Amino acid sequence: MTRPYRLCAPRVAPVLVAPVLVALVLVALVLVALVLVACAGDGRDDPVRRLPDGARVAGPHMVAAANPLAARAGRDILRAGGGAVDAAIAIQMVLTLVEPQSSGVGGGAFMLRYERARNAVFAYDGRETAPAAADPEMFLDANGKPRGFYDALVGGLSVGVPGAVSMLALAHAEGGRLPWPVLFAPAIRLAEEGFAVSPRLHRLIARDKHLKTFPATARYFFDADGAPLPVGHRLRNPELADSLRRIAREGPAALLRGPLAAEIVATVRGAARNPGRLTAADLAGYRARKRPLLCRPYRAWRVCGMGPPSSGGIAVLQMLGILENFDLGKMTPNGVAAAHLIAEAGRLAFADRALYVGDSDFVPVPVAALLDRSYLARRAALIAPDRSLGRAKAGAPPLRAAGPRPPAEVRRGLSTTHFSVVDSFGDAVSMTASIENVFGSRLMAGGFLLNNQLTDFAFRPRIDGKPVANRVQPGKRPRSSMSPVLVFTPRGELVLAVGSPGGSRIIGYVAQTLIAVLDWGLSMQDAIDLPRLVNRNGATELEKGTALESLAPALRALGHEVKVGPLVSGLHGIRATADGLDGGADPRREGVVLAD
Repeated sequence: MTRPYRLCAPRVAPVLVAPVLVALVLVALVLVALVLVACAGDGRDDPVRRLPDGARVAGPHMVAAANPLAARAGRDILRAGGGAVDAAIAIQMVLTLVEPQSSGVGGGAFMLRYERARNAVFAYDGRETAPAAADPEMFLDANGKPRGFYDALVGGLSVGVPGAVSMLALAHAEGGRLPWPVLFAPAIRLAEEGFAVSPRLHRLIARDKHLKTFPATARYFFDADGAPLPVGHRLRNPELADSLRRIAREGPAALLRGPLAAEIVATVRGAARNPGRLTAADLAGYRARKRPLLCRPYRAWRVCGMGPPSSGGIAVLQMLGILENFDLGKMTPNGVAAAHLIAEAGRLAFADRALYVGDSDFVPVPVAALLDRSYLARRAALIAPDRSLGRAKAGAPPLRAAGPRPPAEVRRGLSTTHFSVVDSFGDAVSMTASIENVFGSRLMAGGFLLNNQLTDFAFRPRIDGKPVANRVQPGKRPRSSMSPVLVFTPRGELVLAVGSPGGSRIIGYVAQTLIAVLDWGLSMQDAIDLPRLVNRNGATELEKGTALESLAPALRALGHEVKVGPLVSGLHGIRATADGLDGGADPRREGVVLAD
């Protein structure tokens, strides 16, 4: 639903009221849209000050997002008097166009929203759902064995009901400041005029083996000779512009009912490869949800994240709860002692994640028990300073959910996106959105890519005769690792908004960045720039080409299996300081921080 706006006026004859009100509203929308278009692309440098700790501070508002055009759209909305939620909507719509491999209106999202006036935080769930015809064996082959990942994801079978737009509408109804239609103006303009294909988008198109599977996707991302669109090519998307106009007029109903919904269903069910099970009733029945917020103290701060169906909030808070038993502040950020402890905490959190976490509407998830201080202290006691745990076992909190440990995840995290916004009212948004794999299912409808989120479910529904918590079920939301985070002082003052893409590695990326800011006192950008380190209860992964590579021999001596390779995080964060807002954008992708 869009937020209602009412105009106060003297009582006049009903026959005159409607035309006058409609005219006034239309004039207001046009004027605001013109302001936004005029502001877009003004190229002004952002006024910042440098502090001794390396922070670059500005105010009164700031945006950190994965693409300069999206960040600019968000900043322009803030300049026009919009709030953090308004900017988030504009950013996501532009990202649908300029970062199609990662997120969009055909996917899902999680959002944390802070409202300063009420000192309140809200968690919104826009995760995709499985169609009513889904079943636990849908990703098994004829012999009852799990299908290969790409064999299952390409095509219609992996497409869930998209939820990002419904979630944004829910957040806008509760926290928006500008009218819903105005927020689509930047994306519609860019879709019509076109944008220059970036080096990163070109590389991802060129390396993808599946984009030519379906004619619509092949036509959009390749030229007439079948070559990937070159860097600088002006890519226009009038079909997406039409879809965005429809969503601007009708809200999320445009995606869930009517012609656009029918096109989505026909695309999924008529896919030449892996035709799916999505129906019009599945789309019409979708509802975004508000979820209980997960918050836990960490040293002097209060850290808040998403609960199920995301595993991100639980796992990040578990890692912090384990690590608060050690004095990380006295350790060197790129030293072996800190790397060992962070890796071991990751092992323990991922062991619990694998066993216990799924969609809490379908399986019991012992959230409070998993975050209990005494339980996490017992988990921390398993960590030895001179020897790795190796493969960690899940703990035994009370009310444990049924389900054996599924196979380890090995998927790369080049998809998904995260952005953070702080507005001039002191409100904030931390939002992570995704279509799952790079370019999702490779199916397009309405000018946008459709997700493949159903392959986030466990392919094996049962192991050793026991049901897996994250098995496929009709209407269920697949487990996610997306981890948008907000951090506060004990009095409720905003400290930090941060998150990242990266598949299941998101959890490690976000936890490491929180430690860098909160324990080591780094600026937002310096924390994001740190070499990445991840352990998902397997090998300890070190980012190739960074100072962490030199730790490999010492970590192996402690018993770690070590893998060195690319760890492409996409962290975007904003830190609130006494001197202003301090932002950071991940140099591993193409994001920026914009502020006034």
